[in-house]
Amino acid sequence: MAFIRSRTEERTGYQNSADLQAEYDNQCDFVMVYGMNDSTEQRIHHYKAQGYVIHLMTGIAWGGYQDYLYGEYDGENHWDEAQTDRYGNKILHGKDCPYMVPTVSFAAYISEKLKKAVDLGVEAIHVEEPEFWDRAGYSPAFQREFEMYYRSKWQPPHSSVDARFKCSKLKQYLYTRTIDRVSSEVKSYSLKKYGRAVRFYVPTHSLLNYTQWKIVSPEGKLADIPCVDGCIAQVWTGTARERNWFNGELKERTFETAYLEYGVMQELVKNTGREMWFLHDPIEDNPAFDWNDYRKNYLCTVAASLLHPKINKFEICPWPHRIFFDKYPRNDVNGTQIPESYKTLLNNMFQTLGTFEDSDSKEKNIGILMGDAQLYQRDYPDDLFSAPPQEETGTVLVEKQSFTEDIRTKVIESDSPDPELLLKYTASATFPSFYGIAMPLLKYGVALRPVLLDNIRRYAGYLDDYRVLLMSYEYLKPDSPDMNAAIAEWVKQGGTLIYIGDGSDPYHSIQSWWTGRYPTAAEHLFEMLGVHPEKEQSVFSCGKGKAAIWKINPCFFSYSKKNADMLRSFYKQTVPSTEYRNTLQLRRGPYLISAVMDESISDVPLQISGNYVDMFSEDFPVINNKTVAPGENSLLCDLNLIRDPLAIIGSSVRIIDMSKKGGRIKLITSGAAGFKAHIRLKVPAAVTSVLIDDAACEFRYDKQSSTVLLSFDSIAGDRIIILNSEE
Repeated sequence: MAFIRSRTEERTGYQNSADLQAEYDNQCDFVMVYGMNDSTEQRIHHYKAQGYVIHLMTGIAWGGYQDYLYGEYDGENHWDEAQTDRYGNKILHGKDCPYMVPTVSFAAYISEKLKKAVDLGVEAIHVEEPEFWDRAGYSPAFQREFEMYYRSKWQPPHSSVDARFKCSKLKQYLYTRTIDRVSSEVKSYSLKKYGRAVRFYVPTHSLLNYTQWKIVSPEGKLADIPCVDGCIAQVWTGTARERNWFNGELKERTFETAYLEYGVMQELVKNTGREMWFLHDPIEDNPAFDWNDYRKNYLCTVAASLLHPKINKFEICPWPHRIFFDKYPRNDVNGTQIPESYKTLLNNMFQTLGTFEDSDSKEKNIGILMGDAQLYQRDYPDDLFSAPPQEETGTVLVEKQSFTEDIRTKVIESDSPDPELLLKYTASATFPSFYGIAMPLLKYGVALRPVLLDNIRRYAGYLDDYRVLLMSYEYLKPDSPDMNAAIAEWVKQGGTLIYIGDGSDPYHSIQSWWTGRYPTAAEHLFEMLGVHPEKEQSVFSCGKGKAAIWKINPCFFSYSKKNADMLRSFYKQTVPSTEYRNTLQLRRGPYLISAVMDESISDVPLQISGNYVDMFSEDFPVINNKTVAPGENSLLCDLNLIRDPLAIIGSSVRIIDMSKKGGRIKLITSGAAGFKAHIRLKVPAAVTSVLIDDAACEFRYDKQSSTVLLSFDSIAGDRIIILNSEE
């Protein structure tokens, strides 16, 4: 539990476009100063003077790049590089702020801007959100890139499945190329001019979220860029509350979605030695919610992230100014600033998150296949529908973009839905093909870990950590046949494969490596396994392992609880050791992370007994029993696992140093201003008095747990706390 550590470990940090203020001078390890403008140098110097490690963050798909757009940079107007939809509409992030087609000249422009950050002495650079919208692909710049890449005339994405797939692959390549160029250029500049290595990171939404939001991004391809040192997993309430279908009901399922999002992001750095920070946001981009909503969903995302044991670095929040100063719901006369209790809890979590270590669990996992290729097939061309989409204020018809209530009725409640409506359902933002497999099992306590298909060919033995793998080629396609060969070999060595798919997806017909010999890539996989499934359901022995194949559209399992039960029954028949429950739990050092799911096998709360401190409470209470209801989660510190007689259990402020001489314990602390702070210590003897800066400090000694709770009003800057005990 590294409450006392060097900031150079860079376990916790945040991004901010404003100057430092006392209310969020919360003493994390590093700060990502956001944006390149006239105030950047001043902000860097201010944060550095307060002891923070300095990074810089800026957007790579959008930003304050008007000098480039309007020709001030090189004398050439670049608005033809703005991402554009089929109706000629520029796709904007704000006024004069389009999402860019990342051309070679744009990469050179970004490189020049970032060299100025190197000149200012930052230790790392983050280029966030390389995003190419699925509905884009019509601008002159993109058409030129298409002709160069494919050596053929541009094909409108809406003209065929093959054209849409090709356009999406190109979109991913363009941002991969740009990040490769920019990272190598900036790193080379730093080494050549200053003899100093600067690190380069890519903060990005998860593969799951970009699939739902229909945005193409490099994702797994980042592992192939030599100069990328890691990523930030931009997962937060705003992404995780995206609705999905389960039991025939469309609703927010923040914990479960966040769990899957963080899980696939963990895979971006697996086996690479690169760094990953998991992001949490105590609010979210949508300012329409109240503080109760923000708090509940924040804790859902924290618990979900901690259940992935290979990541122990965190971006503790983006934009702290809007958290600690703005009122919510915004534009509501009843909006309020952050409640004092939530402010304290957040400062508690900011310190606690820096103390996690990797789990040493050797347990074999259960995986569900994902891959970059799922970004390439998120909509369908006009020729698959009875009538082409119509122009409506610059967008396609609403029912083709999202799954409307009318389509819900016709698809979910029909035993044999109309094929056209089923396509629209499949292409909806709810991504039912994936969630149809994942949610029925995750909701019943099966700890699914997303497996990145693209990594199978990158790293030898990538699947060795798994004993069961669920997959479907209905929502993604393998880039090469060796991926199937690796999966088949894993099965033959003892793995259990569960394949769901009926070959109905139109993207099976694209021009690819299986074209002409196999109707789908799945048929090649079956050949590699040596099986020939003819029935709707089949289970085969394959060497030391087995393959269970169900020829059905994976969307089917999202239609109703009855259908989800059918998948669970098939899974349990294939994996007989399965025990369904409504909980997920993991131990990480002294911490016990628990989540209890609703919509599960039962609505019975989880009862936890022992000697714990509740880390999701403001004042770190000592408890012997904890009840976690369905839809809730918890983080407990097991006092029985704290072996040292003097130890920090929880703190709202950074503890810079702790020393003991006889019965006197001295703490040096530093924290943000304007909230009630707490520190709980395990101590070797009863505490009799406490002073903070030579003034009396409130304290409570708990004999049963041998701990003491200190409580005081936090102010910015260093403070000295002296505890006297009976020792």
